Amino acid sequence: MQVSRLSNYNHLRVLTRLALSVLGAAAASLALAQQETGPPIPANLDIQRIERDGISIEFRATPMREERDGILTEAEFANVEFKISSAENGEPLRGSYPGVWIDLVQSADGRPSGTALECRQRVSNYLQGAVGMRPLIDLNSYFVMVLNQDPSISVIDPVVGVTGITSLFTSIPLERPGADWTKTQDDRRLFVTMPRAGKVAVIDLETFKVVRNVDVGEMPMRAVIQPDQKYVWVGSDSASGGVTVIDTQTLEVVTNIATGAGHHELEFSIDSTRAYATNRDAGTVTIIDTAALRAIETVATGPVPISIAHSALSGSVYVADGRSGVVSVLDQSTGERRADIALEPGLGPMKISYDGRWGFVVNPEAGRVFIFDASTNELAQTVEIGDRPYQISLTDTFAYIRALDTERVSMINLQELNRGGSVVVNNFSAGTFPPSQVDDIRLADGMAPAAQESAVLVVSPADATVYYYMEGMNAPMGAFRNYGHRPRAVTIANRALKETQPGVYSTTLKLPLAGEFELAFLNEAPQILHCFTMNVAENPDIDRGPEPIEVEYLSDNTLLSAGDSMPLRFRLFRPGSGKVIDDGGAVNIKYFRVPRYDVRELAATHVGDGIYEAQLPFAMAGAYYIYIAAPELRLGYGDLNYRTVVVSQPRSAANDERETQ
Repeated sequence: MQVSRLSNYNHLRVLTRLALSVLGAAAASLALAQQETGPPIPANLDIQRIERDGISIEFRATPMREERDGILTEAEFANVEFKISSAENGEPLRGSYPGVWIDLVQSADGRPSGTALECRQRVSNYLQGAVGMRPLIDLNSYFVMVLNQDPSISVIDPVVGVTGITSLFTSIPLERPGADWTKTQDDRRLFVTMPRAGKVAVIDLETFKVVRNVDVGEMPMRAVIQPDQKYVWVGSDSASGGVTVIDTQTLEVVTNIATGAGHHELEFSIDSTRAYATNRDAGTVTIIDTAALRAIETVATGPVPISIAHSALSGSVYVADGRSGVVSVLDQSTGERRADIALEPGLGPMKISYDGRWGFVVNPEAGRVFIFDASTNELAQTVEIGDRPYQISLTDTFAYIRALDTERVSMINLQELNRGGSVVVNNFSAGTFPPSQVDDIRLADGMAPAAQESAVLVVSPADATVYYYMEGMNAPMGAFRNYGHRPRAVTIANRALKETQPGVYSTTLKLPLAGEFELAFLNEAPQILHCFTMNVAENPDIDRGPEPIEVEYLSDNTLLSAGDSMPLRFRLFRPGSGKVIDDGGAVNIKYFRVPRYDVRELAATHVGDGIYEAQLPFAMAGAYYIYIAAPELRLGYGDLNYRTVVVSQPRSAANDERETQ
């Protein structure tokens, strides 16, 4: 069973039943249709409002660029907002998280979209993960992003996985393997350090493509965005050390700041005025003025400062020292040493709960987790975990502890800590093999909270699988295969609406096309389905150039075995006009076995009507990626849709004989 990509798995099941009941039960269908009957709402109103079953729902879409004078424009960002309240007294309705899908009804040139289904039928298809029925924009979703051992990131679409169909949405190639990553709060950009390339890859999370590789010097490792989102800070593990600062808007390196020697962990004051960089080999922490972008003080915290964390509750920065076993408490503004929390030598990674109250520090060799109270800066509890704990992930309700020598993930309930009692450690299995079965563990976390829910995603590197666990269950609810790649870390690209104010659910999105859009709004309780409208104008600043080109693969999904060849056939065409590309010049094919073995490149032959052919031999079994490039059309590998094929092991003589009989 695969997991859903709605903000809550149970919410998906409820919405699915609701959508099916709207279609399958005649009485319910008729009642809902009657609810939707009424005067049409003009598409150009600033606010569209409906009232049903005592609930008021207001919809507004606002361009982010003020100079657009309120006009939504393609290829630009807009804020989409739904306000849900009581129709009687205006009291906000909290915790609703409605389902919202956006699809094109009519393009800017007057052509209808490809689907003639009415709004309600489309919603039902979306929720069931029907093949070929995907909204242009899904405001209930998130994508699972997996950092691989090879130079790539897998992007997994969980909602398609519900149907049992492949959930690999796309793969993002990197110049070199990634070590760490950090993303902006609005989930628009992801920054990935590539130590062997000396660069940071910047990925657009709307298109899932690398938009720039920023040169940052030797061995970039840790990357963190400061709280106000102005700069990305990158720590260098080179002999010269130091940190590099990248502007998140211009994607340019702003400065390099010299610090002490060794690996650098990074933390910030809550107001982003101070940055803190540990210097592992120097036994110090460098305090940096983020406005002036210069080091202002160096604080000795112990011989091996190994991890650092910040508590907004106490206004302090905590530095754990691996050799002395002491957690130093520094004032976030002045860097003054407020206190020391004595634990034991061998400390490792440290995290602080979202509310700033509880600090968690693991000791891998001793097999313990220390929990300190940030309100008193005192040790609260010591928890025996065993099996070399090395990673911590937090949700609002649990701390998850991953250990090297077991496949099981330990859980500590934060509510039990708040009540002052002794914690009970529960656990669940995330795979068959422990993480220590693989030969490298990346800096980036192998666990990550799922979107807006009490759930966590856990990478099992040795099982090549990502597991989805929802709190309160005895075992993971689902798993995502990684299609031949070895996963090392996981995060999400969130598309979901967020409750930004009581009863106000909004998000920022890029408007992909000009035309008339329909926004399907589905509320669970009371059951309300309504389709709002939104008009998007053509962007006068876009140099449209020639009509885009797409590829259509014509080959059958033939069963292939090692040693077979596949006759690959595909057509190049312009989807708007339907014109085929007969004059594409040299068209090339590159294919390789996952993760990137046996890379081969060959030329395709044009056989007429925009169709190109080539014979692709497959010497070994495995999963293969096939890419198309047409240099004269300015189409490189990765600009067109790729295809995947699976080649099985050679059939034995016995199998051949049985097949003959």
